[in-house]
Amino acid sequence: MKLTSSERVVSLNQSRTLKMARSTHAYVRGNTVEFYRWLAESKASKKLPSGPQVWICGDCHLGNLGPVADIDGNVDVQIRDLDQTVIGNPSHDLIRLGLSLATAARGSDLPGVTTARMMEEMVKGYTLAMTESGERAPEPNVVRAVRRRSLGRRWRHLADERLEEVTPALPLGKKFWPLELDERAALDAVFEQPEVHRTVLSLNARNDDDRVRLVDAAYWKKGCSSLGNLRFAALLAIGGNRKEPDAYALIDLKEAAPAAAPSVNPRKMPRDAAERVVAGAKALSPNLGARMVATTLLGKPMVLRELLPQDLKLEVDQFTRAEATRAARYLAYIVGLAHARQMDAATRADWAKAIAPRPGAMIDAPGWLWESIVDLVASHEAGYLEHCRKYALSQAA
Repeated sequence: MKLTSSERVVSLNQSRTLKMARSTHAYVRGNTVEFYRWLAESKASKKLPSGPQVWICGDCHLGNLGPVADIDGNVDVQIRDLDQTVIGNPSHDLIRLGLSLATAARGSDLPGVTTARMMEEMVKGYTLAMTESGERAPEPNVVRAVRRRSLGRRWRHLADERLEEVTPALPLGKKFWPLELDERAALDAVFEQPEVHRTVLSLNARNDDDRVRLVDAAYWKKGCSSLGNLRFAALLAIGGNRKEPDAYALIDLKEAAPAAAPSVNPRKMPRDAAERVVAGAKALSPNLGARMVATTLLGKPMVLRELLPQDLKLEVDQFTRAEATRAARYLAYIVGLAHARQMDAATRADWAKAIAPRPGAMIDAPGWLWESIVDLVASHEAGYLEHCRKYALSQAA
């Protein structure tokens, strides 16, 4: 079945609405625009420390962290989605992560005191990343399990998940949709670009003189907050001859939309949205940034990257109390490393002091963080219920 552009929009919006109705945590993940609106209107937002001007993720929720491979196949846990990246206030990443962890804890039926402890552990993990002690936050079991699975993955695992067979074909249907003629022509042109060739051949010790050929392509129904923007999947054959190439590569091409996250210094960022995403990725997630290219397709800024088998997101269905606090410390530590690598030692020390809890506080987490999380959890619970009501009414109609 081939959908027109307008039919795609309708289908994508319906899919996004359904995804966000599944749980409060899913609603939080798919609602970045509302997050920043609620944050701006919150009384707690007036108390936020301004922080150093660094690249931030802008959408730093639980599912946007996970194992990410570098160009040589080495794996580190880093930020894995930079669509919203801006030069902004690093406290926004902490609040976004805290909100995500808090809603995940509520979905695991954990008591409120566990959420309070998670916020304490977040601050400990984040400030640890600002030091030069060499100490690392302990890796929780939920992260270790995903990282170990990542290390053992190869092309066949990626093909099993995304394709119907290891041989090159994108299975049209629920996830992959046929292209318009102009879309296929535009994709052909993109993969003729020298910079795209160089980036593809830089991975996994490929040869500089290998051939790169587009085998198949489709519109990709993927993600949640990005649904409605252009998204394409492309299969490339690399090296060898036409019948027996040395390898295949699955490429993700994603439209770069304007960021919802507010920037504290827009003049220091690239004006092109795709170049902004790549610049932020190189600063925050070097493994991913080295694999990305900013390009243009059908007049839209696009980010192109090869999907590697080792790239996985953290999917946590249920937290135990102990795992919740360990995960909070470790994931905040990972975010702290991403911020800290952009600061000198003096700036890191000053920022660590600025976010420290005040003496005599009831919990060992700064008031601005705790108040923001409490306010946002309540706002998102109300927003989620209203979203579900509207969804139910639309389904009944």
